[in-house]
Amino acid sequence: MALKTYKPTSTARRGLVLVDRSSLWKGKPVKTLTEGLNKTGGRNNKGHATNRTIGGGHKRSYRIIDFKRRRWDEPATVERLEYDPNRTAFIALIKYPDGQVSYIIAPQRLSVGDTVIAGRKVDVKPGNAMEIGNMPVGTIAHNIELKPGKGAQIARSAGAFAQIAGRDKGMVIVRLMSGEQRLVRGDCMASVGAVSNPDFANQHLAKAGRNRWLGVRPLVRGVAKNPVDHPHGGGEGRTSGGRHPVTPWGKPTKGAKTRHNKATDKFIVRSRHARKK
Repeated sequence: MALKTYKPTSTARRGLVLVDRSSLWKGKPVKTLTEGLNKTGGRNNKGHATNRTIGGGHKRSYRIIDFKRRRWDEPATVERLEYDPNRTAFIALIKYPDGQVSYIIAPQRLSVGDTVIAGRKVDVKPGNAMEIGNMPVGTIAHNIELKPGKGAQIARSAGAFAQIAGRDKGMVIVRLMSGEQRLVRGDCMASVGAVSNPDFANQHLAKAGRNRWLGVRPLVRGVAKNPVDHPHGGGEGRTSGGRHPVTPWGKPTKGAKTRHNKATDKFIVRSRHARKK
């Protein structure tokens, strides 16, 4: 998908750059594959605001995506590509020979009329899904499971992908976009190709209102507040916020490590923080 620019006919249009979605389906989603979606407004089950930047936004319905791809050896035809307001990637509606339809994350270079298939070992084509242990080394993949049968958890966002870097005793070494290398079980499912809509990161919304339509509220910097409202607040003139940046509640931020004693640390072969050589 290409980027779309606009003539500066108004202040809101000046500098506006959006993804061109003219080739996507213009109708409504399949009703049986949607369900209601309630907004939280950044509140938890006690009504307390736990995220200050969530609120408002356009009403949405949730599209049920097949992240498991467990209908093996059944070819499906791509009926159409659709926009999904709940994610940055586009989605594809696929239809099986028995008439059943489902949504999958659309990879790049997948077109209407293409055939996709899932299995233990299938052709290396965009949209096909197979056990990651059967993918050739060097393959670009997305929608990677971390536990067999749980569904994809890695590389699901627009333009995201991972690369098969090697194999080791029934495990597969996967190189993520962050530079991290991680072990994944060979019987986990993964899809071939990179996720669609790579130009999402190059959009420029040009006005605050577009962010509000997406459900994002403004975030006021701590240094712009008073001392009673934020640890960075106050001071004569403009100040940077002190030597140790913290949250409004005094917790270290801006680079402070927050990952401690994770059960999956043993699967990380190379950290994303390791110095590039």
